[in-house]
Amino acid sequence: MAAPSPRRALIGLLLLSGCGFRPLYGERDGRAPVTDGLETVRVGLIPERNGQLLRRELEQRLGSGTAAARYDLRVGLAYGIELQGFARDGTPSRVRVTATATWFLFDTSAPPRLVARGTERAFDAYNVPENQFFSAEASRQATERRLLEQLAEDVVRRLAVRFEAGPPQAA
Repeated sequence: MAAPSPRRALIGLLLLSGCGFRPLYGERDGRAPVTDGLETVRVGLIPERNGQLLRRELEQRLGSGTAAARYDLRVGLAYGIELQGFARDGTPSRVRVTATATWFLFDTSAPPRLVARGTERAFDAYNVPENQFFSAEASRQATERRLLEQLAEDVVRRLAVRFEAGPPQAA
């Protein structure tokens, strides 16, 4: 299949601009990017090792620490595991992992007020090779890393859309 011509790509972009599409990152019509204000969000501690990794991913995407804190993001992380395939001897051969991040955004007033909340889910799976513990462990860790990256991206995207409407205010 041939690659689309530059003319078709340009037409596609023009059609997107007419349907209300606006870029999430970068300047838009002289206004600041949607991500402005996200650096004022501080991420609270998340228990366990994967929670620490998720917190690090969120902080990197939010640009935490570059501006005074105006919001506090609190995140809960949970996993679900489903065995999808089995070898002849009954041992699992494929595992599906569901990661769920439930988040709450509070302002830093006293007492803190809830200004936004949401739940993000990500799914991934990996194979469990026979008699290869280290390979299975590496596959599990890679799956968890991908899930945490996806959850962090989804949470930040949701916050960016929320900030697009102006600074979040308590309801």
